[in-house]
Amino acid sequence: MPRLSDPICCLCLVSTLFSLGVVGCGSQRPPAGESAAANQTADPSSADLVTNRRPAVRTVAVMQQEVRRTTAQPATVHPLFQAELRPRVGGYVKQLQADIGEVVEAGAILATVAVPELEKRRDVISARVDRNQALEAQAQSGVELASANVLSAEARLQQSRSELARSNASLTAAEAEFKRTSDLVSRQSLQQRVLDEVTMRRDAEQASLDAANSAVESTKAEVVVANAKRSAAEADLRAAQAETEIARRELQEAEVLLAYAEIRAPFAGIVTERHIDPGDLVIPDDKTPSTMPMFVVSQLDKVRIRIPVPEAEAALVNPGDAIQFTFPAFADEQLEATVTRVSGSLDRDTRTMLVESEVDNVDRKLVPGMFAMASITLSTKSEVTVLPARSIRFDETGKAHVYVLQSDETVSMVEIVTGTDEGSWIEVLSPLQPGQLVVDAHRERFKDGQAVRVLPPR
Repeated sequence: MPRLSDPICCLCLVSTLFSLGVVGCGSQRPPAGESAAANQTADPSSADLVTNRRPAVRTVAVMQQEVRRTTAQPATVHPLFQAELRPRVGGYVKQLQADIGEVVEAGAILATVAVPELEKRRDVISARVDRNQALEAQAQSGVELASANVLSAEARLQQSRSELARSNASLTAAEAEFKRTSDLVSRQSLQQRVLDEVTMRRDAEQASLDAANSAVESTKAEVVVANAKRSAAEADLRAAQAETEIARRELQEAEVLLAYAEIRAPFAGIVTERHIDPGDLVIPDDKTPSTMPMFVVSQLDKVRIRIPVPEAEAALVNPGDAIQFTFPAFADEQLEATVTRVSGSLDRDTRTMLVESEVDNVDRKLVPGMFAMASITLSTKSEVTVLPARSIRFDETGKAHVYVLQSDETVSMVEIVTGTDEGSWIEVLSPLQPGQLVVDAHRERFKDGQAVRVLPPR
């Protein structure tokens, strides 16, 4: 074994100890410069770690877009036309000729009411018409007789005037002969006796002329009387004709009332109600307005579906707008139609406007009274504020809210008022403004002021 005093052994031991001391010191304390550099490198890593721990979200912007609104409202099926048939005359039901469910044509007899008193009244009036027609014929004969008398009187007047003219001519001739004879007698060419004869003839002709004048005046009076009698006969004829016309009108009225005894269908359709039986006493509706109708006839080959539209959307509905009907009775079927007409006024009680759609129903599948849901696509376009439906959340009470992104990348919960729901988007009525950012669909519930990490849009 060597000794420590050996120079070579001592040198080796010192070298070994120095090496161990240097290594041990280096592992315990690094230099001051290296420690500062290490601390500076560790700070950014910690900030990234905090940011990455925030919930990652994507955002959507509140937008304004032009849309065609739709409104979903309950609807009810009604017949195109429906008539309640009530009696116009009183009597007993004599015969039934139709029952519920039967298809009837326009004018078909549904029932007959026995009204014997009306039948007797018609017979009496008919006899009165016959009597008045006979009186009318008699008056017509009187007019013809009076007219003949007028013609006869006028003929006699003409004859009298002819006699007057002849008498006038004879008197003129007698006057001429008298003058000639007087001249001859004055010259004693003729005897006085001849003048006396001529004078007598002249006086006779004068008397004939006077008689002719009287006859003319008499026949003139006869013509006036004949004309008056003809006028009276014509007046009697007109009165007889008026009486006949009155009787005819009364007969027509009786026949109209008798026609009411036959209860007829006002149009082609189906008998949907019957409230009478043979032998029932029926009374005119104006005397007992609370009575049930005898029959109800409905036209069902086409139906009208009525939709009450609320006041807020009433002004937006127009004829021609598309409608989609769904019926609980036909869950797998939809019916496409259009708005046929709008009432143009709101009901004072319900504040709704009546909208109608006429729909063909040849197979009579749609039954009056059937319930439906109507989705009307309004033709009037409007600018609305919308959000994707997935970005809006609803609580247990149905209130809607969104998470609005603030400028410091924190969120705040804001309750909103929603409007039209079109499935993929929902109208926002208040209080958001176009351009605001809200958190898109996310599973987490955020708190007001909670920081988030915004991901870039997809």
